[in-house]
Amino acid sequence: MTAIANRYEFVLLFDVENGNPNGDPDAGNMPRIDPETGHGLVTDVCLKRKIRNHVALARGGVEGFNIYVQEKAVLNQTNELAYKAYELKPEAKKLPKKVEDAQKVTGWMCANFFDIRSFGAVMTTEVNCGQVRGPVQLAFAKSIEPIVPQEISITRMAVTNEKDLEKERTMGRKHIVPYGLYVAQGFVSAPLAEKTGFSEDDLNLLWEALINMFEHDRSAARGLMSSRKLVVFRHDSKMGNAPAHKLFDLVEIRRNNHTEGPARSFKDYDVRIDAAPSGVEIIEKL
Repeated sequence: MTAIANRYEFVLLFDVENGNPNGDPDAGNMPRIDPETGHGLVTDVCLKRKIRNHVALARGGVEGFNIYVQEKAVLNQTNELAYKAYELKPEAKKLPKKVEDAQKVTGWMCANFFDIRSFGAVMTTEVNCGQVRGPVQLAFAKSIEPIVPQEISITRMAVTNEKDLEKERTMGRKHIVPYGLYVAQGFVSAPLAEKTGFSEDDLNLLWEALINMFEHDRSAARGLMSSRKLVVFRHDSKMGNAPAHKLFDLVEIRRNNHTEGPARSFKDYDVRIDAAPSGVEIIEKL
């Protein structure tokens, strides 16, 4: 597959209503928050997981679109597949001595796994397939306004054990954000895409995943989560025509004049996109 020839950046707006977009296990699964500003956070790892899950559903079983980092995967066993493909014998923690053989196993992993081709991977495990820098990277998503997480008590009518029949029913708690609009910023590097083989088909699949990744990720804990807007900046060259931060500043998100009090809907915001500089095209995917 031919690698992409242009640099891209993108801005994704998504929101959550009465749900927990990304619980922090070190804080009792509370929604992640910047303690200094009160703004909500969603990690890049969380967003990449959702992209991987969408690709697994949309292209599952299709050659070249396997997912490397997935639940219960044994990475050494996965890495061995590359050695078997070229009838090579792995040596503990070492790449093949011949440079061309080392390039073969790393290249095989890129060619067969969408997430390695996109996000890169450290495959220097017991069965060593090398290390790859990915062309697609995301920053933490941050809420537009401070969020106020709430702790909700819940009950269950059933009990687990017979001895608990006469006791009060199980009590539990869940954490929600009543409403939060988040913005995530991402990058796609053409020079790094050349190294992994990240193609136009992969790029289109990435856009599709960003738009639809919440549609098959529903759960009671997450509430209502939706991708609201995807703005793509396409440079007309491989190296790019403008700094990423200046492009991100073109997307302005403000509370509109028709609402008061805490935001409770995407309709409470206005999104304005200023004109792009020379050599950059703005594409609204959503």
